[in-house]
Amino acid sequence: MTDMLIYPKVTDYAVPFFILAILIEIAWITFKKRGGRYETRDAMTSLFMGVGSVVSGILLGFIAWNFFMFLWWLTPINLGASVLVVVVCFVLDDLRYYWVHRFGHRVRWVWASHVNHHSSQHYNLTTALRQTWTGTFTLMMVVRAPLILLGFHPAMVLFVGGVNLIYQFWIHTEAIDKMPRWFEAVMNTPSHHRVHHGRNPRYLDANYAGVFIIWDKMFGTFVPEVEDEKVDYGLIHNIGTFNPIRVAFHEWVAIWRDWRQPGLTWKDRWNYAVKPPGWRHDDKGGSTELLKRRHVARNPEVAGTPGFEDYKA
Repeated sequence: MTDMLIYPKVTDYAVPFFILAILIEIAWITFKKRGGRYETRDAMTSLFMGVGSVVSGILLGFIAWNFFMFLWWLTPINLGASVLVVVVCFVLDDLRYYWVHRFGHRVRWVWASHVNHHSSQHYNLTTALRQTWTGTFTLMMVVRAPLILLGFHPAMVLFVGGVNLIYQFWIHTEAIDKMPRWFEAVMNTPSHHRVHHGRNPRYLDANYAGVFIIWDKMFGTFVPEVEDEKVDYGLIHNIGTFNPIRVAFHEWVAIWRDWRQPGLTWKDRWNYAVKPPGWRHDDKGGSTELLKRRHVARNPEVAGTPGFEDYKA
């Protein structure tokens, strides 16, 4: 059960598939003249971010692994490694992913790590590779603790997490419009995930799912892609750079600058780390709720429509 060979690092095996899929998408866009767009510098930044994420995992992965093995040593429960146990672990880990992803958009300290994934103004398969270098510092590894304490071996938990990430690769595309209705109802799809990458007020902070979109429907964060509102990709305030160093660290620098403002209380500094992105101690920020409220005030006809169900004109 402790032998890592039982649970291969599946993301390594998926690399050839990733490369082939990117080449196919580029060919599709080139010859069909639809399905998105590639910008060379943007794509290279995403690829560089992906390589940096792998390097970060190699250098810092021991921190999470040792933490998980300590929890495994603590728990008296061992559920074994049957197919059923792996499937249950996969489903529960996807629920774990939903909440980590939601924290990543609603807690600025976690957003500082996740923001780079949303920094591209394009949406194609290379965007999926634009991954964080600083995930270890968010301490979100603790969200996996219940799985291990319940008796799922750390190697199994990391294995199903890798499968989860592989699934998410293909949904970063505009080349696929909609999947069959039954599939869209249960699974995360390109349509659902395009919404997640949108900076439109309608689409902000929605569709956190990894594999199963049912979590968003259960917890009230699902917004469908609206046919007459094209997704505008990127950040509320785009950073305007292809420098991967700045992409990786710009929000951490922004938090540091906010902490250094004169006259702040310790509570203010704490809030700059744990409140949602856009929070300001002087109430001059642009939170998701405020942006949606302002949009509905300017466009009262959208009140009550998807993304604005809780907002009145």
